[in-house]
Amino acid sequence: MSWLQQLIETYDTCLGADQFVTHPLPPISHTPQQAHIEIVLDGQGNFKRAAFVQKEETLIPATEDSAGRSGSTIAPHPLCDKIQYVAADYVAYGGSKKKKTDGSSSSFYAEYLEQLSSWCASSFTHPKAQAVLSYVQKGSVVSDLVREQILHVDGRGKLLNAWEDTGEKPRIFRLIVEDQGDAFVRWTVETPGDLVPNVWRDIGLQEAWINYNASKQKRAGLCMATGSPRVALADNHPKRLRHSGDGARLISSNDDLGFTFRGRFTDKTGDQACGVGFTASQKAHLALRWLIQRQAYRKGDPTVVAWSIIGREIPDPLGDTASLFGPSTETVDPSYRSDAGQGYALGLRKKIAGYRAHLSADTSIVILALDAATPGRMAITFYRELGGDEFLNRIEAWHSRLAWRQNYGKALHFIGAPAPRDVAQAAYGVKVDDGLRKACVERLLPCISDGRSIPRDLVESTVRRAAQRTGMESWEWEKTLGIACSLFKGYYSGRDYNMSLEPDRTTRDYLYGRLLAVADRMEGRALEIAGERRDTTAMRLMHRFSSHPYSTWRTIELALQPYKLRLKSKTPGTLNWLEQQIDQICGQFQASDFMADGKLSGEFLLGFHCQRARLYAWKPVNPGTNEAPEEE
Repeated sequence: MSWLQQLIETYDTCLGADQFVTHPLPPISHTPQQAHIEIVLDGQGNFKRAAFVQKEETLIPATEDSAGRSGSTIAPHPLCDKIQYVAADYVAYGGSKKKKTDGSSSSFYAEYLEQLSSWCASSFTHPKAQAVLSYVQKGSVVSDLVREQILHVDGRGKLLNAWEDTGEKPRIFRLIVEDQGDAFVRWTVETPGDLVPNVWRDIGLQEAWINYNASKQKRAGLCMATGSPRVALADNHPKRLRHSGDGARLISSNDDLGFTFRGRFTDKTGDQACGVGFTASQKAHLALRWLIQRQAYRKGDPTVVAWSIIGREIPDPLGDTASLFGPSTETVDPSYRSDAGQGYALGLRKKIAGYRAHLSADTSIVILALDAATPGRMAITFYRELGGDEFLNRIEAWHSRLAWRQNYGKALHFIGAPAPRDVAQAAYGVKVDDGLRKACVERLLPCISDGRSIPRDLVESTVRRAAQRTGMESWEWEKTLGIACSLFKGYYSGRDYNMSLEPDRTTRDYLYGRLLAVADRMEGRALEIAGERRDTTAMRLMHRFSSHPYSTWRTIELALQPYKLRLKSKTPGTLNWLEQQIDQICGQFQASDFMADGKLSGEFLLGFHCQRARLYAWKPVNPGTNEAPEEE
């Protein structure tokens, strides 16, 4: 029950807080709903006008049953609801949904009217609720909406179930699929001097419904979330957690005829197994829904949300470095230009220090992931509670460990760690299956929150795809290359790889990567002079080179001969310097290492990436001479 306790505490702490005034926490006993039609009344319940609603969620009063209703269940909301509930003349206009499927005489409208009348007859009534009751009792909802051309009827005066005409489809049929009775109505009551005519924004009306609903709670028992011994227990826990159409629940028990409770408990309600108070359930689910809407990762399943209990801003654990700390955290201090890793680390440390300023060491941070295997059941697939310092230390460690130069195309270049979603695309392709992407995100979550090692198969898959230059667009390969370097560097963090070129690193794989970069630049420069745009031999043979570097290097070196002649006639200084680079790199090999033709590890990508960056950052002093290049 720890997650319930943390959500309840979050609700109590953040309710009414000034920093959330533009996106406040909703009150209990309310649920969000997509409304289609808004009907405006006066204070006496007389119809004034009606209009369609823009696509937005409306917070409406709800009972336990109505908030969780599904299928053909009749469970009216107390105020705003569908046409089939609020309109007494729905049946007269040919409405297809008339009464319960069990054959009883109770209709949708009758139960709606009974519930609203009971509320208005209580001591917790409200003038706006009274106005709505007065209007719906007149039985003219559908006729008024037909007159306003909101709803549409056929030649017999019956509501259309579908638009079959060849003309322009009316808006109501663009909002709903079939029965116009499914259109959802919300109310506005305009009275002189009232600055908040919308019923869904009236705090007084919200409080009146909360108090009335609380007075109707009958079942009491032990709440296992708060420990309170005698409180009203929840019968039906809320749904619509991830979005307004979400039917999956975190807590449910409807197996009273099966074997779930039989033989273990004295009743079949589930309260003895796990009783949760009504108020506790409402607070926890409303807080979770509010957090998901504000700050959750929802790009497909699973839904992941991280928050601080006191409502302070925290970095998103599933974001890349650019989205969290800006496109660049590299310092502008010229002393760090030769080693981007130091500048990045300094900038990252400053950004994290900004979060530490308002997060104390004992501030509780929660990371929670939700996933639904079926439309009606949801599970918590990942849960962590961390202190403020511990959370920030692990976020900093992740972005430091995987820091590398990332190229996401023309729009974004940054130094830092990729997002898990981008890792999935780099490992499995941009058209990655939703299931694979979901699994990848779930596997990387513990690496970020717990500091675990990156799964080796993800590293190898990404390295393998980065080595297959052919078949990918230029932007996709550049992005995959940067992410592959990040993952390999993070997996072998003990080797202390730098983001800048390491001339003194003499490992076989690193040196072979450098050789490939020089060969690519030599041929690429010759192609630029001739105005040709195509992949170099080094790029076309990159995958083969990663498996058989020694034999493939001989092929690449022979293919460079005509390009050397072109460079010799145009830019001999560049040719001379590039040949010196090849000689220098070859001289750093051990003889046995150079002639070994075994497969290269992902380290060759690091050498290739760093050497290529260095080559593009240098230019000849005078292209027509043999002078060595200088740094830009």
